[in-house]
Amino acid sequence: MSNAEYIVDISMENAKAILIDRSFEHPVVVDFWADWCEPCKDLMPILEKLANEYQGAFTLARVNAEKDTLQPLAGQFGVRSLPTVMIMKDGQPVDGFAGAQPEGTIREILDKYLPKAEDLKLAQAKELLAVDAPAALPIAKEAWLLDPTRSDIHFTYIRALLAVNKRDEAKQLLDQTKLEDQQAEYNELVSQFELLEQAADTPEIRALEELLKDSPDDAQVKVKLAIQYDLASRHEEALELLMSLLDHDLDSADGQAKKTFLDIVNTLSGDPVASKYRRRYFSLLY
Repeated sequence: MSNAEYIVDISMENAKAILIDRSFEHPVVVDFWADWCEPCKDLMPILEKLANEYQGAFTLARVNAEKDTLQPLAGQFGVRSLPTVMIMKDGQPVDGFAGAQPEGTIREILDKYLPKAEDLKLAQAKELLAVDAPAALPIAKEAWLLDPTRSDIHFTYIRALLAVNKRDEAKQLLDQTKLEDQQAEYNELVSQFELLEQAADTPEIRALEELLKDSPDDAQVKVKLAIQYDLASRHEEALELLMSLLDHDLDSADGQAKKTFLDIVNTLSGDPVASKYRRRYFSLLY
């Protein structure tokens, strides 16, 4: 649903379709305002912010009560002062308030008629997981931060982490799963985690790790191992290994350590891990 669909300026032509008909689909928040009304100017941005946050869970209908054509509409709703806000549901006003109110108060009123923010984010995350796991992850995390006690949100967040191979974070959450929630879905996710762990432990990695045990100061082996870690999506282990070289010599392994480090960081653009190690790298330079 586009912004134009859930934030609507009311005219006599669309009044019935928006205020009445649409209220049978979801709540319609009707804001009666006017240009001369200073409190209206304080209230409108708050209502618009909430409309954008809820992304179509309700329609914000703006009624300019100063317009001659809309004054009869304001009269039909019994508006006596501006701003006045009414909530329409199933063709009837069910709640509302007069005068500018703080955002928290407005949220409390809306919460009685709207799905919770975490439910909206959960549904969005589940939909995205099927097509774009990296985009689903931050939304799943937002839902989890809103209510980390719900098992459906908890498991969706873990699925999103596993989908982008963030195994360490997924393992932490799996370990935090409440005993009563450790049933079928939990067992499925544990199995998925274990398969990812096995896939990340390749023969090449094991061979290089053995070499490194025999030659712990061999910079070339460390660079090769870091590359294999990165290929297995063990990005933080790769960067930590390379950083151990750069901490002592920025030109370690004939410059290959620095080049490999920067290549990995650049491919992880937007990942918090990249930001963490980029800061550490810059601290070496300056």
